[in-house]
Amino acid sequence: MMWLIKQIQRRTPLGWLQLSHEKSRLLVALSGIAFADVLMFMQLGFETALYDSNTRLHRSLQADIVLLSPQARNLQSMSSFSRRRLYQAMDVPGVKSAEPMYFSNSIWKNPQTRRETGVLVIGFNPNKPAFDLTDVNQQLQTIALPDNVLFDRGARGDYQKAIAQIDQGKILTTEMERRTIRISGLFQVGASFGADGSLMTSDQNFLRIFPRRQSSSISLGLIKVQPGYDAKQVAMALKAHLRDDVKVLTHAEFIEFENNFWRTNSPIGFIFSLGVSMGFVVGVIIVYQVLSTDVNAHIREYATFKAIGYRNYYLLSVVFEEALILALLGFIPGVAVSLGLYQLTRAATNLPMYMTLIRGLQVIILTFMMCAISGAIATRKLQSADPADMF
Repeated sequence: MMWLIKQIQRRTPLGWLQLSHEKSRLLVALSGIAFADVLMFMQLGFETALYDSNTRLHRSLQADIVLLSPQARNLQSMSSFSRRRLYQAMDVPGVKSAEPMYFSNSIWKNPQTRRETGVLVIGFNPNKPAFDLTDVNQQLQTIALPDNVLFDRGARGDYQKAIAQIDQGKILTTEMERRTIRISGLFQVGASFGADGSLMTSDQNFLRIFPRRQSSSISLGLIKVQPGYDAKQVAMALKAHLRDDVKVLTHAEFIEFENNFWRTNSPIGFIFSLGVSMGFVVGVIIVYQVLSTDVNAHIREYATFKAIGYRNYYLLSVVFEEALILALLGFIPGVAVSLGLYQLTRAATNLPMYMTLIRGLQVIILTFMMCAISGAIATRKLQSADPADMF
């Protein structure tokens, strides 16, 4: 190890000297790499926010197994099935409880602006807590009162004044489905790509707001498993016991069910993945142009090195050294700009856009690969350089 360190210390940093000789070219190259990194950071951030924001409600469900209609596509496109299946589920060994939940997309009047906007309405039995959300569980008795609902303080839109009034203890009224409702409390989940916000209320209030919805037609069935039973085995028993008009998923499978919709059935997931690929390709092209120009500008010097006995691998190492330096120096401003854009996006959209260590490692690895590929392409001409042709 000490021998290697001494060799590195004795080695002339030819790659850095060549890059720093043309400072304007170096700045242009670093700007291009930073731009490619920002593009990859943003696309990866949007992709993660897509999955995280659309599964926050799923992750907070207090259920080991979830029943839903086979026609359901995702949480915003739920089909109903018969509540009778819950009673049948109770006959399966290991099932502790089976509770219904109702979902519906609706238009309501923004209590602050009075403009109509979309919202996801969730109804459940307040005597059986359905979510692992402290704000909701502390207000179960409130939503049991007629026409009382809880509003998501993380909703996207002009709700700041309304939220401040509710925080002060005021009860706001607005209209939904030609019915006056009372916003008596708040909870925190946040907006998603599928819904700007959500309301929670009791199952009885839900049926009052949507009078055409029958209580026997439910959106989800929340199954809790008795202690000592394995959720996967109970789920298999439920699949065998229930009819084909209901789908049985474990809690983890229900989360993956939502992610799979956005990954395969929605163009959004494909667009973000394509954006990451485009950023990578853009970076490869930019770094290749820089390294290729540098090789062409110093082709005679490289040929001279060959003539005096330097092997190809040394000359190739110089080019790869330049690629490594560009990757490291270009990554730093890319991270800095991305952090600012993450905060700006989070404030504007209420989407969970956060920088993570794993994402940083992912992008820097992609940056190294990007620069290595560019260096490999740029060295092709260097390998074929013949001193006799240069002079």
